Amino acid sequence: MKMPRLWKNRRPAKAEGEGAIVVEGARKAIGGRSRNRVVMAMAVLFGIYAAIGARLVHLGMVEEEVVNLPQSRATASRPDLVDRNGEVLATDIKTASLFAEPRRIAYIDETIEKLQTVLPDLDYEQAYRRLDSDAGFVWLRRQLSPRQQSEILALGIPGLGFRTEKRRFYPGGPTASHILGLVNIDNQGIAGMEKYVDEQGLADLQALGLAGPDTLNPVGLSIDLRVQHVLHDELVQAMERHQAIAAGGVVLNARTGEVMAMASLPDYDPNNPYNALEKDRLNRMTAGVFEMGSTFKLFTTSMALDSGLVSMNDKFDATRPLRIGGHTIRDFHGKGRVLSVPEIFIYSSNIGTAKMADVVGIEGHREFLDRIGILDRVKTELPEVARPTEPAKWKKINSVTISFGHGVATTPLQTATAAAAMLNGGKFIPPTFLPRTEEEANAIAEQVISEQTSAAVRYLFRYNTEKGSGRRAEVPGYYVGTKTGTAEKVVNGRYSNNTRFNTFIASFPANDPDYVVFVVLDEPKPEKPGLSATSGITNAPLAGNIIRRAAPLLGVQPDFGHESEALLVSYQ
Repeated sequence: MKMPRLWKNRRPAKAEGEGAIVVEGARKAIGGRSRNRVVMAMAVLFGIYAAIGARLVHLGMVEEEVVNLPQSRATASRPDLVDRNGEVLATDIKTASLFAEPRRIAYIDETIEKLQTVLPDLDYEQAYRRLDSDAGFVWLRRQLSPRQQSEILALGIPGLGFRTEKRRFYPGGPTASHILGLVNIDNQGIAGMEKYVDEQGLADLQALGLAGPDTLNPVGLSIDLRVQHVLHDELVQAMERHQAIAAGGVVLNARTGEVMAMASLPDYDPNNPYNALEKDRLNRMTAGVFEMGSTFKLFTTSMALDSGLVSMNDKFDATRPLRIGGHTIRDFHGKGRVLSVPEIFIYSSNIGTAKMADVVGIEGHREFLDRIGILDRVKTELPEVARPTEPAKWKKINSVTISFGHGVATTPLQTATAAAAMLNGGKFIPPTFLPRTEEEANAIAEQVISEQTSAAVRYLFRYNTEKGSGRRAEVPGYYVGTKTGTAEKVVNGRYSNNTRFNTFIASFPANDPDYVVFVVLDEPKPEKPGLSATSGITNAPLAGNIIRRAAPLLGVQPDFGHESEALLVSYQ
């Protein structure tokens, strides 16, 4: 029997293990491909990490772009300014200033809006222009308060930073602002003694990097902060009491020329000098010139006596007004009779004073005022010093009016300095805001009148307090000498009867003055309706109050042993 075809064509059975070999080969092929994939993945990851590592190494080796913070005087130190007793008047304090790196500011509008929540006065357009640039550094606000810095930090704005700078701080605020002056935003002196210190070499030290906080000694000034406070306080009260538009005063050491205190109102706070450049806030004591009125009679009388052409016993006819070149000279409160020299002084007679000036003559009159420093720019440390004005050509009418304080405009400080020379034995000593000994003062002093004339003037000063217009300045125990001045101001080209510039000179002790006080009130009004607003009413009490409060601080001992009447003991 034949086998079926199908069976006949069937493939022979596989040997044992043959199918397993086929499966194992497939597995090996698949495993090889997997290993390749792993190797490739590892290679890719290694490449990525290698690139990252290389970039990190590169960034580590490349210097980061430097933000050019200005290395200017903004960070330069200044020496402390201290008074004669070591009290700090001006010092440096640390403060934070806000800057931005515009290239790192992502959203300018949002940044400015956030900053305005802390700095509401931040100018939007100006800030936008600064931030919308490719600059690496821009200032946004200098000299922030600690609270402002903290609040800005809390905003978390990227691209902003702070730099610690030095800021000038004045503990007394406006008390001595016109003496101390100002610094600008970069801590450079721009006015007053601050500017003077820069001009003496501080600016050069700062430029050389030698002005460190540990290398600068304090600069001592001549002023006494206690007396400065008294003067400032009394001027504020008098200005308010008489509704004056301005006031000023100086306390001057008559033996050394040291300025113990000086103030001019209105003033400003040097810690926030936003109004320092306003016209009415200038330093009237050195930078303003005024006609001083009857206080000039001190100089005319001194001149006449020192010339030898007039003596204390001489008399001048003040019965009628004096007419010169179409001008009529009258007395404010005329006595209508012949007056002696002391009477001319205490009654402040324009007629009598003009006749004494006429005895000396025009050339002698001008020479005397020039000799005592009235016609020249006063030489002192403060940069803000005005030059006096005088007629281009002196005629007789000029000499006459100048004799009683009209026609020459000068500064209050140099008027006080010249007055001190009339009272201290005749020595003209330039004023200073730095400490000076009496020996140093005598070395530079100029003898402008004789000691005998000075003794006579001291007698007249005391006599005016006892019998004349200075009675309201009397301070028991301090033997005050005085001279008043009530000058009419020029309004629309003419002298006004209702607008006055009142001046007042006081010395103490009058028999041998240690100090001179000079105070001014600009356009004072009567304290009460019906009262006068002359210098004897407005300025005399002001000077008396200053002496009453300042004399003990200055170490002047009260003396109640003087006779009640002024005694002329050294004038023959």
